[in-house]
Amino acid sequence: MRLPTLEFELPEQVEALVEKVRDDLPSADTSRLVNAYLFAEERHHGQYRKNGEPYIMHPLAVAHILADLRMGINTIIAGLLHDVLEDTATTPEELEQQFGATVRRLVEGVTKLHHSEKQFEIFSEADRRRLSLRKTAENLRRLLIAVSDDLRVMIIKLADRLHNMQTLDALPPEKQIQIATETMHVYSPLAHRLGIWQIKAQLDDLAFKYLYPKEYEQVSQWVARTREERQQEVRELVRMLKEYLWERGIRAEVMGRPKHLWSIFNKMKQQHIDFGQIYDLIALRVLVDTVEECYLALGMVHTLWTPVPGLFTDHIASPKPNGYQSLHTKVIGPAGRTLEIQIRTWEMHQVAEYGVAAHWCYKEGEELRSSDQKPLQLPALQTQLRDLTNLQSNLEFIASVLRDLTADEVLVLTPKGDLIDLPAGSTPIDFAYRIHTEVGNRCVGARVNGRMVPLDYQLRTGDMVEILTRPNAQPSYDWLSIVRTSSARSKIRAYFRAQRRAEFAAHGRTLLERELERQNIDRALLAEHLPTLLQRMNLRSEEDLYASIGEGLTSVQAVIQRLRGLLESKLGAPIPAPAPAPPRREIRAMQIEDADGYMTRRATCCHPLPCDELLGYISRGRGIVVHRASCPNLRALEEREPERIMTIEWVTKATPKEQPTYPTAICIETTDRVGVLADITAILSGQDINISDVRVRRSSKNTALIDMVLEVHNAQELRTTLQKLQSLDDIIAVYRTGGRGHSS
Repeated sequence: MRLPTLEFELPEQVEALVEKVRDDLPSADTSRLVNAYLFAEERHHGQYRKNGEPYIMHPLAVAHILADLRMGINTIIAGLLHDVLEDTATTPEELEQQFGATVRRLVEGVTKLHHSEKQFEIFSEADRRRLSLRKTAENLRRLLIAVSDDLRVMIIKLADRLHNMQTLDALPPEKQIQIATETMHVYSPLAHRLGIWQIKAQLDDLAFKYLYPKEYEQVSQWVARTREERQQEVRELVRMLKEYLWERGIRAEVMGRPKHLWSIFNKMKQQHIDFGQIYDLIALRVLVDTVEECYLALGMVHTLWTPVPGLFTDHIASPKPNGYQSLHTKVIGPAGRTLEIQIRTWEMHQVAEYGVAAHWCYKEGEELRSSDQKPLQLPALQTQLRDLTNLQSNLEFIASVLRDLTADEVLVLTPKGDLIDLPAGSTPIDFAYRIHTEVGNRCVGARVNGRMVPLDYQLRTGDMVEILTRPNAQPSYDWLSIVRTSSARSKIRAYFRAQRRAEFAAHGRTLLERELERQNIDRALLAEHLPTLLQRMNLRSEEDLYASIGEGLTSVQAVIQRLRGLLESKLGAPIPAPAPAPPRREIRAMQIEDADGYMTRRATCCHPLPCDELLGYISRGRGIVVHRASCPNLRALEEREPERIMTIEWVTKATPKEQPTYPTAICIETTDRVGVLADITAILSGQDINISDVRVRRSSKNTALIDMVLEVHNAQELRTTLQKLQSLDDIIAVYRTGGRGHSS
């Protein structure tokens, strides 16, 4: 086929591509580029994409991405032609005749990757987190063989994948998830390994959109809401830093560096923080002419703003394997804001943005863009990839490849051959809980690659893991210091919390049944009205009710009052109050405004509060001692001297803020980890509650008991506080105590 001489106007997108290449490669023969477009347009004529566009729009978009990466003319032409061998009747020989041997070789390399994609699905559509070992190994092997021959094949493939992700909306949801998962786990790590940050960041954000749509929407909306404020702040910081550097002789360019949505989400997830706590969302980049100026600029930055100790990294002295070089530091900027700053030369910046693409910018004769520019570390990288593809077994191959591509996670096998992904440092216990909660709870040992290992063994990618279980086994508190995943830690804590909950429920049931009997209310009435009672108290089950009473989160009297309300509303008449016991007839009740008054004082054994159910003991010569009705000391006194017991009603006339506070003791059973006390005190501070005493004691190797005396206004405030403390992940149990360390 002989291409005609152009005598008509090219489409706008083609004109823009030609101009882009002319600006970047002034000596390039752009007529070859135009001929390649016409060739591709003619061969793809009548073909359409899923979104209804003419198919030629896809290779044209791929060529634009390659031009943005400043690739050479042959690579951009190959991008325009990357689908003609697969989707049209074009032969390799015809391609070589028209555009040369290099373009043919590149297009054939991309076509091989397309064939491997169609033959092998990397991820199961039924469960994108479970991978087929053989399929993944084979696909990655083909990928890396192609890459090891010519890295430009991979760069074209990444550009192709990026545009496919940009137009993924046209595909069915299950296909979107499969392609997005493959992108996140294979193509993004490869872009990272090749150092092509521009493509990696876009691939991550687009995959994020389809894999976690709800979280993506939340993060993107938050970033959009705060964009104007951040941009204004960035402009001021850029002005301030640039002026400071220029005044001291460093002719630097300073610019803001955007944080991508996927990296923001990852930081939130890894550090367990919300949007408002991402202080280093603002980042600056400083570009200078020489390495010497990098270090001079660093010193000036640290003079202008206070550096954060331990957060400086020198990637100039120690470059990353993909050639990345830069100085990274974090400083405390204006208004106490943490700023992340990168300092690099212009040449380093090209490598950082374009990775290996910065070293593979070819002219027509396959010469590098400039005579003094050398392909940094490419021989070593290509050798490493070739070595990986020469491994004998699929298991050995995938273990080696994935260990290299996923340094922050491990991929291990179940006995059935499925892959499970876990964070680096995970143990067989993490694996067991990932399989199923009951497998974790009943775990007694593990075999890895056929041999027994201790439960604190750190799994490696490619390990085959078998969990040994026993029906009556249970977790150990020691596991809390072994496991790596938050899900395993949460399930272990939940197990022990459930054990403690059973104890609280039994205690709460006893208290409620005793009060029902005292007030002559038939237990059958409680059973009859229990569903309505639970609904009104926002509880899910009878056990929840008893546990809430046993933990001190709900008072027995509050339950009785609600039950009486239900009974009265059904009968249409008040339920008679129980007749007071004979010993109390002479002194039926007493109202007090302060338990520590002239005639009354608070019992130190149970720390009674306003809103508690209260009884008083008429002491000999010391007035009336006010106790909680559930106080075991009071029950002992009542058995010996029932005539000295009286009902107390604590009346508070002041507004909540004007009410005095009273000391009351609580006990917190928690995981023993660094920072847990800070989390507890943060909640108490948020509730505006003062701590007058605190003692910490270990109950086992990995758990602790924290005894606290809190200053609260009333029992309702205390119950709210206990509920908030119970919501912390590390808390196993929290409850009121009758005195330090003694439950009541």
